[in-house]
Amino acid sequence: MKKRKVFRIIAIIGIAGLLVGGGIGLYMFNKPHRDVQSAQADYVLTSSQIVAEYLTDYQAANQKYLAADGNSKILEISGEVSEISENFNGQKVVLLYGVKDRAGVSAIFTAETNDNLNGIKVGRKITVKGVIRSGASYDEDLEMYENVILEKSDIVKEENN
Repeated sequence: MKKRKVFRIIAIIGIAGLLVGGGIGLYMFNKPHRDVQSAQADYVLTSSQIVAEYLTDYQAANQKYLAADGNSKILEISGEVSEISENFNGQKVVLLYGVKDRAGVSAIFTAETNDNLNGIKVGRKITVKGVIRSGASYDEDLEMYENVILEKSDIVKEENN
């Protein structure tokens, strides 16, 4: 009789745990993504400023801009378009590069914002808004500098040259 009562209590606790866990999992899976473009930018910088900040003190810049929970800072970066390409996912990638910089800013656009790059040419000054994913650094194995990477990017402003 006692074994049956203990088994029943364990079964009820187990089922309740599964229901709560399933509910939390369902909520997290269906949680809406952060709308980067409608949110306020946390920092407004030039491509040269953020590259210099990362190359001067990588750890301090990571503390300032990146978050372990996935909610990294939203940045508005302005600079001169050095290159426009497309990645393997069909997303446009714009490289903002200062004349004297050792690295640049790679802004990866989304499928929804790819068309906003139509008419943008190399040499044009633009401002992009996106979420930072990694900072500039020097790779000793490859002996080259790696760019700052912005994701979910879109053009905020296009300057007339």
